Amino acid sequence: MQISRRRFEQLAAEALDAIPRPMLDASENVAVIVEDRPGPDLVVAPGTQLLGLYQGNGTKPAGIMPRGWAPTPISLPDRITLFREPLAERAHDEDELREQIRATLVHEFAHHFGIDDARLDELGW
Repeated sequence: MQISRRRFEQLAAEALDAIPRPMLDASENVAVIVEDRPGPDLVVAPGTQLLGLYQGNGTKPAGIMPRGWAPTPISLPDRITLFREPLAERAHDEDELREQIRATLVHEFAHHFGIDDARLDELGW
């Protein structure tokens, strides 16, 4: 289906509002952004489309910091990127797209919490 970037961002905001509150409350410093498509540097298996991407450190403890390390006052957020065109290509209407966006957000937030794809498959995500 065709959808404008503005409308897609509205649906993404609605889907984000529908994410379970405990999941959002437990997440730390995460920005959700929209891109049209994954860049050429993001290679996936043939025949698959990347719908979303989590990039960051997650909520797992980072361990012991090296000698001389000092925290910086500003920490860049982890990122969840939603890819508008691949998500829209999978949907026939806005209701399906809204559900695809929600499922992608849950999947990517799971990565933020350290859950890998194998475990997500076991859980049906």
